[in-house]
Amino acid sequence: MQKLKEIFRKKMAQTRIDFVRSIMDKINWDARLIGIKGSRGVGKTTLLLQYIKLNFENNLQSTLYVSLDNIWFSDNKLIDLADNFAKEGGKFLFLDEVHKYPGWSVEIKNIYDDYPELKVVFTGSSLLEILNANADLSRRALIYNMQGLSFREFLALETNIKFEEISLEQILNDHETLAPDIVSKIKPLKYFTDYLSYGYYPFFQELPEVYHIRLEEVINLILETELPRLRNVNIAYTHKLKQLLFIISESAPFTPNISKLSERTGLNRETMLHYLHYLQEAQLISLAWKNAKGISRLQKPNKIFLENTNLIFTLTTENPDKGNLRETFFLNQLKYHHRIELSPKTDFLIDGEFSFEIGGKNKTTKQITELNKAWIASDDIEYGFGNKIPLWLFGFLY
Repeated sequence: MQKLKEIFRKKMAQTRIDFVRSIMDKINWDARLIGIKGSRGVGKTTLLLQYIKLNFENNLQSTLYVSLDNIWFSDNKLIDLADNFAKEGGKFLFLDEVHKYPGWSVEIKNIYDDYPELKVVFTGSSLLEILNANADLSRRALIYNMQGLSFREFLALETNIKFEEISLEQILNDHETLAPDIVSKIKPLKYFTDYLSYGYYPFFQELPEVYHIRLEEVINLILETELPRLRNVNIAYTHKLKQLLFIISESAPFTPNISKLSERTGLNRETMLHYLHYLQEAQLISLAWKNAKGISRLQKPNKIFLENTNLIFTLTTENPDKGNLRETFFLNQLKYHHRIELSPKTDFLIDGEFSFEIGGKNKTTKQITELNKAWIASDDIEYGFGNKIPLWLFGFLY
């Protein structure tokens, strides 16, 4: 245990707090059990360490952070760690990468039930099962989903200029005022292409020149390690799934033919649909339907997008299709807080109410003139007018 404390103190010394993700303020840190799910690379570990540094730096003796992939746990149990920590007066236990520890859910349930003096925060893969785990934690834990950087957060990292989040309602009603105010402080289009290429995962700051190599490693780890371990995906098919991601990356967007995909991969229809659902859980793709209510795992999606635009740049062998980039960006930024469906008359229907057509700067409003509550999200413009809104502005939603 002493070794784990030493590792924790070293990590704390290396943790910077000059930029903190906005999700920090949305988590109810007073809860006794908190779970944070997210894909590899979105910054879950940094979030935990920053929270500790901001709140417990002068009280580290009652705080402990451990990553459950540490070799220490090959000969030691998590429940014993919690027992010793509580006996030493510990109060705040932060557990990282819980999905790498066999039986994690049962032991965390026991810690919650048997050590009421401990507050526990844990992080894990976006594939983490909370409801169907061996110990049902859904009634005990507050669960938060964490995704990559928004365009707003990327701008804060690149320029040190921090902007407030803007709600969808504010954008729809006040974009003619909001956009000029932002443009007076920064030129968003100067940074927008960079964000689409490499701005979604916070590790772009470390070694930008090898960003896409690292992102491909993340993809491979999800396909070859997390999916087989957490969803029992047959390891023999992981190369087929990566091939599918390549196909999606070069489409605008991809309209699936499940029968043909099943034939090419050797998977039956039901297994293919399950695997697509797993890829969405892993935050590698986004599935879209014309009617998103009551969707089951066995219902064929109408379109498939990659989860974010950085994945497109990593996977495609050609210049990415602009239409695909635009729609993927819009879908990615809005799905965090809103329900998105495909619209029969425009590209997207948001929350069953707002229609959006996505296009370039020359996209006219002709297609939406006869629709109520309809807008154009237009790329390559700084300012909008009427029902035409700059696409980049939707990157300020979170």
